[in-house]
Amino acid sequence: MIPVLKRILRTGILTETPPAETAAPAAEIGRLHDEIIKILGRALTIREVDAGSCNGCELEIHALNNPYYNLEGRGIKFVASPRHADMLLVTGPVTKNMENALRIAYDCTPDPKLVVAVGDCGCTGGPFGESYASCGRVDNVIAVDVTVPGCPPTPLALMQGILAAVRR
Repeated sequence: MIPVLKRILRTGILTETPPAETAAPAAEIGRLHDEIIKILGRALTIREVDAGSCNGCELEIHALNNPYYNLEGRGIKFVASPRHADMLLVTGPVTKNMENALRIAYDCTPDPKLVVAVGDCGCTGGPFGESYASCGRVDNVIAVDVTVPGCPPTPLALMQGILAAVRR
């Protein structure tokens, strides 16, 4: 145990310094919520569909509900069924196995529906592209209103993409 502690003291802290604060997310979230209420007249409900991603985008989407961003507390809710959703948030390149499921989710979402393709894989197919196992980008399977590029996109970029889709 003592040799391990000595090695830790010799090595020091190896983590990166935290990034400097950028735009205040609270102001952005408040603006997002106000605009959604003004445009829709009610809360926005989102169904997240993983069409074959590596889960990097899902981690950032889950961060939207943590106490720092708190979208749920501001009236933007994630739902379990596309029948209750206003928007589909689709991540990853659409695999052949998920192609039919994505179409069914799209058809079950009531009109007017919005679709946001998330991440480089959802926007362009990423490194997977189109192949025997992948349909490529989301736009190859269903109509997409807004794309949010990034690998993975930040929660703030996701919020801006959601707002851009609602404004359309």
